[in-house]
Amino acid sequence: ELYLGQKLLRGLGCENIDTRLRHCDFSADGKRSGIPWLGMKIAELSQLDGVLVVGSFLRKDHPLIAQRLRQSAKRGAQITFLHSTGDDQLIQLAGQVVVRPSQLPSMLAQVVKSVSAKKNIAIEALDADAAYAELAISAEAEQIAQSLVSGRNTGILLGNFAQQHPQAAMLHALAHQLAILIGGKLGFLGEAANSLGAYVAKALPQAGGLTADAMFSQPRRAYILLGVEPELDCAYGMQALTTLSQAASVIVLSPFKSKTALGYADVLLPVSPFTETSGTFINCEGRVQGFYAAVKPLAETRPAWKVLRVLANLLDIPGFNYSSSEEVKAEALGITGGGSEFISGLDNGVSGIAINLGSEPDTIDTTSLERVADVPIHFSDMLVRYAPSLQKTKDAAIPMAHMNGAMLARFGIARGDLVRLSADGTTALQGFRAKSDLLDVAEGVRDSASEGMSVTLYTELDANLPDNVVRIASGHINTVSAGPMFTLLRVAKA
Repeated sequence: ELYLGQKLLRGLGCENIDTRLRHCDFSADGKRSGIPWLGMKIAELSQLDGVLVVGSFLRKDHPLIAQRLRQSAKRGAQITFLHSTGDDQLIQLAGQVVVRPSQLPSMLAQVVKSVSAKKNIAIEALDADAAYAELAISAEAEQIAQSLVSGRNTGILLGNFAQQHPQAAMLHALAHQLAILIGGKLGFLGEAANSLGAYVAKALPQAGGLTADAMFSQPRRAYILLGVEPELDCAYGMQALTTLSQAASVIVLSPFKSKTALGYADVLLPVSPFTETSGTFINCEGRVQGFYAAVKPLAETRPAWKVLRVLANLLDIPGFNYSSSEEVKAEALGITGGGSEFISGLDNGVSGIAINLGSEPDTIDTTSLERVADVPIHFSDMLVRYAPSLQKTKDAAIPMAHMNGAMLARFGIARGDLVRLSADGTTALQGFRAKSDLLDVAEGVRDSASEGMSVTLYTELDANLPDNVVRIASGHINTVSAGPMFTLLRVAKA
């Protein structure tokens, strides 16, 4: 479906194709050595004796990988986390460093600098600014560095939060340099089961094409949405919703009919979810995995690949005479014979990324808090969002505004109070006010899009968060109006 989707659009002369909806930094495009991947076979995770996990809600985002690292820690491996929340990963950790999102690049740079000094190896690959040269190394960075240099088989893993970060390319470059210094492996924890497959299918912008973020910040006349709800699946859901509601034409291919999509879609084409068709995933280690339908398609729905094939035929686009999903797979993977179990072209190297740390301000803006936005497992995509059984679980609870005790005290807020969180820079979303009725907000939580870019939520005490941070989940209709996943939010009692 990813392959045929991009093939159809390129057949129409359109290069604006992307699947990285929750990303906001695309400056590494064109500078990677290959397709980003886990950096090793999944089984090799269990052999690592030193691991640094950067920016990951690991236990919820990648539970099976978390289990492998948990078992490694029991055997003596030193597992360290660098993140913006100190969630209990149920892993015996050698260390855990919790910083604000804006401090992640600086802390990782400190680790690189410390490892360089410990190993007496000059850092030549980094194009770093003056702030890097003057960067002081904290005790926390020293601890992480020591755990890595003491290992013989080490790895650095970049999680979803790191990949979605506004300085994701810089985190990638620093992690790449760190892996070189320690002689270890660098890996990306894929955001979805088929994130790597999207690269193989070329469902990404090529030269001249717009990224997902740019497609919504630079409005197009028409949009085709395949299996996504941009208001919930994008880094800046409100902006996506605003743009779609003002577009001349929006075509949605989806297994579900949401109230929000009915507000902006001109055409809804029902397609089967992956459980009702056959196809191929390529997992984070580059393994090609085929699957078959578990149940028959509902009523007269068709798999998306068949719908795309017919659309291309009606548009007289050549090269769409497929009779099975296996034929599509063979063309997408370039298979002429039996094919390979693993794909080629995997490489996490990167070059040409400037390390601009800037200077740490003398004072912090105490009137605003940095948002930490996780994507709870049962909000992550439409299949789980529309599963009644999963929506009854603890992980599907209505999001709250999480702060540590010091932040609640600063704003005179008690646990369970209603607070209004207002995002800075609301002028970018003028025009949404007339469309605020598109949002179907749960009872008891008030959306205030009509009054500007803000949201009202109940508060929750979270001792795992650093100061000057508020944690608000993404992927839920109640938090769309909170603004981008990474933003500053002003807090006041409702």
